[in-house]
Amino acid sequence: MSLAIANKAFIFGILIFSYIGCQAEAHEYNWTVKEASYTRLCETKNILTVNGEYPGPTLRVQRGDTIYVTVHNQGKYNITIHWHGVKQPRYPWSDGPEYITQCPIQPGGSFKQKIIFSSEEGTVWWHAHSDWSRATVHGAIFVYPKQGTTYPFPEPHAQIPIILGEWWKEDLKKVVDEFVLNGGDPNVSDAFTINGQPGDLYPCSESDTFNLVVDEGKTYLLRIINAAMNNNLFLAITNHNLTVVGTDGSYTKPLTTQYVVVSSGQTLDVLLQANQKPDQYYIAARAYSTGTIPFDNTTTTALLNYTNATPRNNSTPQLPYLPNYNDTNASFQFLTSLRSLGNPIDVPKNITTQIISTVSINSFPCTPTNGTLCDGPNGTRLAGSMNNISFQTPTIDILQAYYKDIKGVFGSSFPNLPPLNFNFTAEILPLDLQVPKKETEVKIIDFNATVEVVFQGTSLVSGTDHPMHLHGYSFYVVGFGFGNFDNVNDPLKYNLVDPPLQNTVTVPVNGWVAIRFIADNPGVWLLHCHIERHVTWGMETVFIVKNGKGRRSHLLPPPRDMPSC
Repeated sequence: MSLAIANKAFIFGILIFSYIGCQAEAHEYNWTVKEASYTRLCETKNILTVNGEYPGPTLRVQRGDTIYVTVHNQGKYNITIHWHGVKQPRYPWSDGPEYITQCPIQPGGSFKQKIIFSSEEGTVWWHAHSDWSRATVHGAIFVYPKQGTTYPFPEPHAQIPIILGEWWKEDLKKVVDEFVLNGGDPNVSDAFTINGQPGDLYPCSESDTFNLVVDEGKTYLLRIINAAMNNNLFLAITNHNLTVVGTDGSYTKPLTTQYVVVSSGQTLDVLLQANQKPDQYYIAARAYSTGTIPFDNTTTTALLNYTNATPRNNSTPQLPYLPNYNDTNASFQFLTSLRSLGNPIDVPKNITTQIISTVSINSFPCTPTNGTLCDGPNGTRLAGSMNNISFQTPTIDILQAYYKDIKGVFGSSFPNLPPLNFNFTAEILPLDLQVPKKETEVKIIDFNATVEVVFQGTSLVSGTDHPMHLHGYSFYVVGFGFGNFDNVNDPLKYNLVDPPLQNTVTVPVNGWVAIRFIADNPGVWLLHCHIERHVTWGMETVFIVKNGKGRRSHLLPPPRDMPSC
């Protein structure tokens, strides 16, 4: 079968499965987590997959659906699955983060997860939430409008997942074990990928480059997901504008742009009009990276092919314009241009709970092993923190401990303000500020509280961007800024008219971002940076939202087959 015919079949399959996804009555799925052999960059290795697929299966649901996914772990290690962007109202039992809302599914075990969709519409996704397994265990979720309703834009001709990822030639568990042992940064990836393929700029990759075939004059909905482990990414298509119409399972006002920035963990719904001369064009993505740490500075590509294009006879298409890897202005010019659809939006205004939290890279003193210091700055061990607490993961999940009132698993003293007050973004800071506390502290929040969280970046060790993700909620992103947050003057500049509704937001390097939400979803919900090495270092905390007064505002009971620790 020719590549063009194969890709036409791919698009036709998307249309058929889209129809089936919207009409089908069956809402139960069986997934097997197992190793499978894949070849990339001239080398073959086993990777962890769902049903042998990389990326994994795409789920297609309608707004408000409830589905069941039974996960069978036939791998060598523990696993959990998280439904990123799905609020799971009153039911955190299937949310997925290891030792936060569940004990992991052990090898040979199974867990039937109930996934409750509510107000999400657009693109969300799923991924492993144990160690670094999500590098290859991830996939898209298409949430279609309810039957009888329509998109807030013309119906696209086809809908295509564009999943951005990272690939290491080395066994990933070895990469993780080594950097945890040494206390430094992990080895950077060897390639970025688009739908599992590095693209033709990498060795041994040209023939398998992802190929999207389009018809001139038609419009396509690209469902873009940044599943990369440690990077925000720029993406563009040569000679084509992109129109953003949604992010994180919520619609936005149309935003037409030459490029997009996708934070790690974020999704974008983007309309692509096939309105250029029939030809072959590059889809390309590369890292947006700040700070002084090493990063993967390669470019992944896919091909956009018009059906009636003249063959190129082995000539290479032109790469699209992408901002420089450290172009913070380009990144935040895009991110701060996102606006919710509708005007005005009912943004929470009377704040009853305000939390201002630093998000920092830190370091711990290191005891030499065999005379060798750790690989962090000045022989230290790198760490991450929120409000100077480097989160220590317990051995019993916090949700179970909260529900059963098991003592000694977690504390409830996560502070509302930074415990140390200093010039957070100064170029030079005292070394003693770099050492955080090791604790398992959560924040208890009253039901229906009107919450504002301000994330304050710091320049400790290395100032960089932090894409922060909150489980169980979407939130309004009401303000951004650089430097130190001013609690008197900065709120006067908030967007309280049409801020974007997101579940993942990037804190700018040496800057701040403010979010607001109503705490109307009781349960235990993880809040963390979506840069995987930062999570490993402890840049996370937990919000516990208490029950309300009526039964409909109470946490639902657990399923009978919850995995045991």
